[in-house]
Amino acid sequence: MLEAIILAGGFGTRLSKVVPDVPKPMAPVAGRPFLVILLNYLAHKGFDRVILSLGYKAEMISAYFGNDFAGMKIEYVVEESPLGTGGAVRFALEMCSEDQFFVFNGDTFLDLDSCDLGKLLLSLTNPLIIGCHVNDTARYGRLIMNNNCLIGFKEKGVVGPGLINAGCYALRKSHLDEFLLGEPFSLENDFFLNKAVSIDVYVTKGKFIDIGVPEDFHRAQKLLA
Repeated sequence: MLEAIILAGGFGTRLSKVVPDVPKPMAPVAGRPFLVILLNYLAHKGFDRVILSLGYKAEMISAYFGNDFAGMKIEYVVEESPLGTGGAVRFALEMCSEDQFFVFNGDTFLDLDSCDLGKLLLSLTNPLIIGCHVNDTARYGRLIMNNNCLIGFKEKGVVGPGLINAGCYALRKSHLDEFLLGEPFSLENDFFLNKAVSIDVYVTKGKFIDIGVPEDFHRAQKLLA
């Protein structure tokens, strides 16, 4: 069974000037909430179950999607206080029924092109980051890698084309055993950069867009139509 955690609990501060009063994953893109587009895509890729990690206006999301959507079972966890990307995943994996799972950002569309996700999970030993190439990495920072393994991250602000962290990961439950349930931490800084084992990187050539800023939110209206 293919299972995913979607991190959808942020306030969407940068987008609030354009789309006020709704959680960022529910921002309208091409006439429908962005999260509808993401969940339909995951259903198309064969996912069976999705855990939505929520915070801000969680009830708006859970009321919209209910417990089943596009043939997938939908579960919810709601943070009482912000846990960071890592703490949110650690909290949500208590609901995971599978040992291996994917993590997606609720404000990012990422096409995993021809990747066979089932085979990718079956072969998963080390934590895996999905990367993609963009024309300008200034907003995102860059992945530094060698032989398909992560070496480090470059901070935001480096202009020009390069490889970025696309905000999608494949993990096993045991990868986060060292972190306590309810403990806030960053998946990127506190886990990936401090993990003793190798961190693998899979580079997708598929479509990528993060709707978190007004410029890209407007661009997504055409790109995801």
